[in-house]
Amino acid sequence: MVDTFRCTAAARQSGEPMVGTAPTDAAYLLVEYAGAWGRKALAESRLPDAVKAHLDSDPGVRVLLVRRHGGTSGPGVRIFAVQVTPADARIETTVLDDAEALLEVDVARLGRGELPGWEAYDAALHLVCTNGRRDLCCAELGRPVAAALAERWPEETWEVTHLGGHRFASTLLSFPSAVCLGRLDEESAVLAVEELEAGRHPVGFTRGRVGAPEVAQVAQVHVVEQTCLDRLGEVQVVGEDRGIVHVDADGEAWQVAVRTSRSAPRRQSCGETFEKPATVFEVLAAGPTG
Repeated sequence: MVDTFRCTAAARQSGEPMVGTAPTDAAYLLVEYAGAWGRKALAESRLPDAVKAHLDSDPGVRVLLVRRHGGTSGPGVRIFAVQVTPADARIETTVLDDAEALLEVDVARLGRGELPGWEAYDAALHLVCTNGRRDLCCAELGRPVAAALAERWPEETWEVTHLGGHRFASTLLSFPSAVCLGRLDEESAVLAVEELEAGRHPVGFTRGRVGAPEVAQVAQVHVVEQTCLDRLGEVQVVGEDRGIVHVDADGEAWQVAVRTSRSAPRRQSCGETFEKPATVFEVLAAGPTG
């Protein structure tokens, strides 16, 4: 029997919110790889085993394979190092002669919160998850979005192997804003990136800002929506203690109380038939402290 289940449709039908589901990693290494992507993209790639082990040596660094829409690559191997801070994201890039040169990348340094000292990268990166081996929705919904963005922003757009949250496809991670988006189609993706390029939050499509704890993501998005302070950087999380998130809203101090619970078990991915609970966030109270 053909499995017609699609996790994105199930998540929409259940009304599952996507705020608070952005990756919490603060250090990223993006490696250009135009070959076939498996479910576990780095481990199943044709990169040399020593290279794969080296890239995967620091749990504090999220390694993602990227490629141009259409699969073109080169010359050389383009790589990006990204460090996310509460205020912004710093990006450096270089081009290596071949995959073996990846052994020279100081992954541990990136994991310590330091950049490698390559060329500063000041443009944007728009990363669209398209890995159908990981989840069918990422391919079916992500590839058209990648095509639409690549037509408009050919140098800034990359396909990427895994951003999590398949059920919120199409998903996008944009730097230097460090904002992760979901439930995009071709039209809304272009509009959302236009907002990011203009320095504004794409309200309604935001999963959260990567590098921040989930409850902090929820609090930040909530304050943005409540205050209409949609300029990037106007609303920043300054601390969190047991679900109480302290937020600076353009100079005004806010507190947001966020409760974390678990949903009933349900299927969360096209590639997995078992059911498991999802984390659910609820804003209990929010407002200025003054």
